[in-house]
Amino acid sequence: MGDPKKPRKKYETPGHPWIKTRLERELELVYTYGLRNKRELWIAETMLRKIRYRARSLLALPPEQRIKELEILGKKLYRMGLVDKENIDINDILSLTVEAILERRLQTIVWRKGLAKTIHQARQLIVHGHIAIKGKRVASPSYLVSRDEEPYIDFHLSSPFVKNMRTSSPQS
Repeated sequence: MGDPKKPRKKYETPGHPWIKTRLERELELVYTYGLRNKRELWIAETMLRKIRYRARSLLALPPEQRIKELEILGKKLYRMGLVDKENIDINDILSLTVEAILERRLQTIVWRKGLAKTIHQARQLIVHGHIAIKGKRVASPSYLVSRDEEPYIDFHLSSPFVKNMRTSSPQS
């Protein structure tokens, strides 16, 4: 048991600090997805690394158990929105990229849905509490949106960005 005030790290830093191509790629991803710092990128990379490790570990299992475990992993990744179909093979999982995870962040989805003009504005709207999922305010831009929750992303009812429904409804 650990100290509750010191939570476990959710990411691993890169092995070598000064690889130019990696640094350039990281900067491009941070800019493209409006991340606050590289730590947010490292969290996504670590998540992807764990998914791929789990897929590779399936190769050591007996065939009938491998099929069962692959089906479970495929359904989980489908619900997360990382793959397009439930019945996938190991190569589909191993070909996932960090961009697939970054596309599932609330910040990116708010921007892609057109609720914000820029990816940076999407982050600000989320942090300031203007965005809700199923009516519940979500203030974390890094929240991973599942496939089921995606249609329910909208402005919170108390947000001034909500279209005023009372003015458009007919008066009785």
